[in-house]
Amino acid sequence: MKISKSLNRISFVLFFIIILSGTPSYSEEQPVDIWNLEKKEVEKKITNDNTNTSQNNSEIQTSTESSIFSLQSSNDNDLILQDKKIESQEIKIIGLYDPEDYGLDINMWSNSNGDQLKNIFSNLAKIDFSDDATEIMNISMLTNAYLPQKNISEKEFLKFKSDWLIKNNNLELIEEYLIKNQIINIHPELSKHLVNQYLSEANINKSCSFFSKNIEPIKDEYLSKFNIYCLIVLGKKEDAQINLDLKKELGFKDKYFENKINFILGYDDKVDKKISEKTILDFHLAHITNSEFFFEPKESTSKIIWKYLSSSNLLYNIQEIEITELDRISTIEKAVHNENYPEKDLFELYKRFQFNINQLLNAETSYKSLSNIEARALIYQKILLESEIVEQLKLLKILKNLFKKDDINQAFNLELKKFLALIDPLDVPDNLTSFYYTNVTIEKNLEKNIKFNNDIIHQSKLINYFNGDYAKSKIEKDINNFLKKIKKNKNYFLSKKDIIFLESLKSDGIQISKKFDDLYEINDSEIPTDIQVMINNNEAGTALLRIVEVIGQDELEKIDEDTIYFIIATLNQLDIDFIRNKILLKVLPLKV
Repeated sequence: MKISKSLNRISFVLFFIIILSGTPSYSEEQPVDIWNLEKKEVEKKITNDNTNTSQNNSEIQTSTESSIFSLQSSNDNDLILQDKKIESQEIKIIGLYDPEDYGLDINMWSNSNGDQLKNIFSNLAKIDFSDDATEIMNISMLTNAYLPQKNISEKEFLKFKSDWLIKNNNLELIEEYLIKNQIINIHPELSKHLVNQYLSEANINKSCSFFSKNIEPIKDEYLSKFNIYCLIVLGKKEDAQINLDLKKELGFKDKYFENKINFILGYDDKVDKKISEKTILDFHLAHITNSEFFFEPKESTSKIIWKYLSSSNLLYNIQEIEITELDRISTIEKAVHNENYPEKDLFELYKRFQFNINQLLNAETSYKSLSNIEARALIYQKILLESEIVEQLKLLKILKNLFKKDDINQAFNLELKKFLALIDPLDVPDNLTSFYYTNVTIEKNLEKNIKFNNDIIHQSKLINYFNGDYAKSKIEKDINNFLKKIKKNKNYFLSKKDIIFLESLKSDGIQISKKFDDLYEINDSEIPTDIQVMINNNEAGTALLRIVEVIGQDELEKIDEDTIYFIIATLNQLDIDFIRNKILLKVLPLKV
C-alpha cells in the first residue's frame, strides 16, 4: 500500500511537470529525464549559444548529464558516466588551498611523471608520518593545482589524494575537501570512510550533516542507502520513502535494509533480529531497531565495529567476565592491542586472577608454568606489590615481552608508561636503560622560548628575517656587518646551519658582499640526483613528496644537518619560501 501511494504521488508530479514544460514526446527507446528538466533547459540555452559545438561533443555532454532525483542507483550506466567525467577534461583543479598562500604554483604537478609519482606514493603509504611530514603532505596534496597528465590518469591521481586523506584520517579536513569540491562520486570510498567514521563514534548527526551539505546526485549504492536513513533521522520520512521506492523501481534489492527502514518508518510491526556486520550502517540499523540488542565481538569482528561498540557503550562489562573464560579474555587482549578496548579494563581484569603466596613470591619463575594470559596476570600483580625500583623494572620488561610474544605488545602501552613515569631516570641501571627510554614518554616542552646568541649567525636575531620582521635593506646591512666580524675572528667556523641560513638569504635576493665568498664552499652534490632532476624540470609537487618521504616519521628538530641542508636547498631552488621558512624557524633557533 505504501509503495502504491508513493508511486501515485510520483506519477502525479511527473504528469504535472510534463504538462507545464511542454516537453515533446519521446519514444520508449529515449526516456525523458524528468528529474533534471531545469538543468536540461540551461544546457539547451548553452547549446544554442555555442552553435559551433560539434555533434560528437554534444552527444558526450548529453550522455554525462543524466540523473535521477537526488539518489541514483549504482548501475553500470552510472559507473560508466562517472568514469567518463573523470577521464574527460572537465575536472582540472580539486583541492582546498590557494597555491599563492604556500609559495606554490597552479602548475606544480604539470611536469610530473606519473610512473615516478606512483612509485613515491607506494613508498609513502608504508610510512607513519611525523607531524612535520604530515603538514607538508597536506599542503602538497590539497593545494589547488592542475593535475599531472603524463603516465597517470586523473582518476588515479585523485585516488592517491583520497588514499592519503583516509590514512591521515582528519575527518574535518576530509569533509571540507569533499564538500568544497562537491566530489562525493569521484572516489566514493573517501565519502564512505567519512560517514562510517562518524557513525563509529556514535555521531549519526555528523554523518547526516555531510549529506545535507552535498548537492551532487549520489551514485554509490551504499551512500544512497545511508542518505535514505539520514532523511529519516532529519525527519524527512516522506522523502526517504520516495527515494527508496525510486531505487526499487530501478532494480534495488536489499531485504535486510528494507526491513529495517520499513520498521523505522512504521510500515512493519516486526523487524528481523538478524545482525549484519557487512557494513557499519547495517550493524547500526540492527542496533537501533532492537531494544534487546546484544552482540559479542569476536577476533574477526572489524575494527570499526569494535569502535562503534565502544562509543555506544555496548562492550563487555568487565565484571561479568569470569577469569576462567580465557578465550574471551584473549579476545579482549587483542582488542586492546588494536585500540578497540580500554587498556585499563584489561588490567582490572588481571587483578581478579587468584594466585597463591608462593606463586606471587616467585613470580619471575612460576609464571613460566602458566598459560600466557595467567602469566601476564601474575606478573602484573607482582609489579603492583613490588617496591624496589630495579625489581619493578625487571618485571615490567618481562611483562612487555609476554605481550610481544603473542603479538599484542600495544596492549601494554599506556599502563607501562604510567609506571615508567614514576621512575627517576637516575635510578635506572645500565642494563635496563634501553628498555626504559624506548618505552617512557618524555614530555615535550611545547612552550620553549627562543634564546638568541648574537655570536652565532643562525642563533642570532637575524633569524627573525624568516618571520617577516626584517626589511630587506636592514638585513643586508646587518648580515654583511656580521660576516665582516666573523672574517676577522679566526676561531669562528661557519657551521652547516650557518651556511643554510646564508644560502636562504641569497635565494631571496639578499645581496651579500663577494668578499665573503671564501668563508665557505657549496657542495651541490648533496641534493639527491632524482630531486635535482625534479628541480630542473620544475616538478615542485613531486619534489615536495620526496621531501615528505625523507622526513618520514622524524620530527624536523631531530633530522641531521646534512639532510636539512638539501631540503632547504631544494626549497630555495623551487622558491617555496613558506614551507622553507617554517622549517628554518624550527631547526635554526636555540630553544630553552
